Amino acid sequence: MPTVEIPVEKWSGKIHEVRLGGQGRKEVVVGGENTLPFLHFEGSIPNPPVLAVEVLDRDPRDWAEPLLQAWGDVLKNPAAWAKKAVEVGANLIALRLKTAHPEEGNTGAEEAKRVVSSVLEAVDVPLIVLGPEVAEKDNEVLVAASEAGRGQKLALGNCEEKNYRTIGATCLADGHVAIGKTPIEINLAKQLNILLSDLGMSQDSLLMDPTTGALGYGLEYTYSVMERLRLAALGGDKMTSMPMICTVGEEAWRQKEAKTSEGVPDTWGPLAERALRWEEMTAISLLQSGANIIVLRHPSTVEKVQSAITRLMG
Repeated sequence: MPTVEIPVEKWSGKIHEVRLGGQGRKEVVVGGENTLPFLHFEGSIPNPPVLAVEVLDRDPRDWAEPLLQAWGDVLKNPAAWAKKAVEVGANLIALRLKTAHPEEGNTGAEEAKRVVSSVLEAVDVPLIVLGPEVAEKDNEVLVAASEAGRGQKLALGNCEEKNYRTIGATCLADGHVAIGKTPIEINLAKQLNILLSDLGMSQDSLLMDPTTGALGYGLEYTYSVMERLRLAALGGDKMTSMPMICTVGEEAWRQKEAKTSEGVPDTWGPLAERALRWEEMTAISLLQSGANIIVLRHPSTVEKVQSAITRLMG
């Protein structure tokens, strides 16, 4: 029989490695691959994708019932919640400073320091700290979080065009990683990386949040933009070569399919099963498009998605 030669793509670029944690804390390394996701026959994937669990600085008031039942009383204490998340398999904790939002409590720097310090003391995995997504408040609480975690190599977000100077300078001063968040558009993501690099940040201290859509809510468009970012990076574009982080849990669990049990067709099935599938399918799809860090909410999803990563890396 004639020999069939399998076509193998040769790439000139690779994804930058970004390290989180260390200095006595567990270290997590993401990036470093020089091929498309899970195509092991084409190149090297030295670091598998990792999972973070989202933890709020207060008990959630608008989360779906399956989430509330899964976590129970730990939702009232961010440190206890983070410890439980590590027990169920989280590689990182994504602490969201929800109460800093002007309409959710308007807390400030002191509260941010207190909560960040308590979570850092409770767990030994790296910490992602996310602000309330209001630029002025993000500046206030992320600077405070940076001080509380100095030397722990946190990831701080969101760093956007409106506030990149403040967050970038803070990361430079305290040795942290900036999460550049942009609307779903390749050129905007690249431009923010250029601005942060011009500020003096090294490319191994940057993560990209391209903004993601959930299953049925823009997932296909998100997938295509992330895939284009990854293709550009592997083609040699260093300003698109940063690892990507996706807040899958937030996106999936705010959709009606993950929250509604009344007034929906019977064919949708029970809410508890349907909601988990929504998060799980969104996560696994975005892994295939190049996500390096997936932020989840439900403990069962952590187990399912980690199992998928293990098989894909096998």
